[in-house]
Amino acid sequence: MADHDKLLQQLVDKLKAAQGKSLVSVILYGSAAAGDHHAAYSDLNVFCVLTAVTPKELAASEPIFHWWREQHHPAPLLMSVEEVRESTDCFPIEFMDMRERRRVLYGEDVVANLVIEEVFYRAQVEHDLMAKLLRLRQKAAGVLSDNELLLRLMADSVSTFCILGRHALRLAGVESAWSKREIVAACVQHFSLTGQSFYTLLDLREGRAKARDIDAAGLFEKYLADIGALIEAVDRLER
Repeated sequence: MADHDKLLQQLVDKLKAAQGKSLVSVILYGSAAAGDHHAAYSDLNVFCVLTAVTPKELAASEPIFHWWREQHHPAPLLMSVEEVRESTDCFPIEFMDMRERRRVLYGEDVVANLVIEEVFYRAQVEHDLMAKLLRLRQKAAGVLSDNELLLRLMADSVSTFCILGRHALRLAGVESAWSKREIVAACVQHFSLTGQSFYTLLDLREGRAKARDIDAAGLFEKYLADIGALIEAVDRLER
């Protein structure tokens, strides 16, 4: 059993003990569920569904969430069964990802039959691409002169833009694999971006490239151009 599988089982056991019959489902989603987990950069993302989420359930969760964060993973996402049914218009990307690739760690598969409307899905892809770009530029403005910090910022963000690239491909009617390199290759094929900045950052994440050999400022310029080309490709898609 992989180390993260043991950790996930511990989490499930703690949630079961704390929430009892209120616990409906525990689902692993994200890169770990897709088989593209990278220990240095990836989190274990967990979706926890309860019959209700009140201060009582939150209090029962508090020590578990403290422990989970000590394992360097974000706190599980808590929702009630009713909230799951009524939130597909608010979180279409997240639920689309869960619907296509997930591991049910405990209980019911509450995601399998969710209906996600295309209009909300497209709107969130467009919104998130621009919002993440603005956030990237905002953070970069404070570290442009620091090669190491700028590279780290880009390396931390590339996974998000790969995910959004996969959703852009889906909007264009192109089915893509889940691995980040295959997503980039498909985006290069179908959209007007070079993809080289993405490949360099993935090489850095995977230890295939050394930070000292990379011109961070030059790479950042190419990275912004590739992200911009991805945004323009989504804008050009028929509505």
